[in-house]
Amino acid sequence: MMIETSAEGGVFTLTLNRPPLNILNLEMLSEIGAALDAAAGNSFLVLKGRGKAFSAGADVADHLPDKVERMLGVFHGAIKKLVAFEGIVVACVDGSALGGGCELILSADVVLASSNAQFAQPEIQLGVFPPVAMVLLPRICPTGAARELLLSGRAVNAEEALRLGLVSRVFPAESFEAESGKYLSKLQSLSRSSLKLSKRLLRRLHP
Repeated sequence: MMIETSAEGGVFTLTLNRPPLNILNLEMLSEIGAALDAAAGNSFLVLKGRGKAFSAGADVADHLPDKVERMLGVFHGAIKKLVAFEGIVVACVDGSALGGGCELILSADVVLASSNAQFAQPEIQLGVFPPVAMVLLPRICPTGAARELLLSGRAVNAEEALRLGLVSRVFPAESFEAESGKYLSKLQSLSRSSLKLSKRLLRRLHP
């Protein structure tokens, strides 16, 4: 297994476990899709990465002609499940979230980042573009900033990501696990029915 999952008290945790960089290959993406099916009905979905990065993106080997169509189908299927999740999606990013890894966190409602996190959609530097980020990034960041990030492919650190609205909170790297855990505990103590209703209304008012 390339992911780890746990469920307790309405909280479903999905941890990417292909260290050190959690490169997303077809097998891993299929496991993520199945885990998201299992997560349905929970009040919270927490995304994490084990290793030096949250995820450094999709496996280049799966972009070859004989695999790319299937890879994109599986990846976009997982993104659609994340976007459709009725509960609150929280991404905890310690290290890099690049390419497909960054697109995963664009689907989250709340993004908690360690001070050593960085984010990028570097696809343009490889002569391609990120379809999911083209849709979701301009909904999150100011339009001009989203365009610049997508057209340059440059990386931003946690503080710049916070200023752009890509990240919700930044915690010191040395205490990230403890501080993000405290944040999650506070969020999970709120009315779950009200959280789901609020998310539903936000989707309708700000699609």
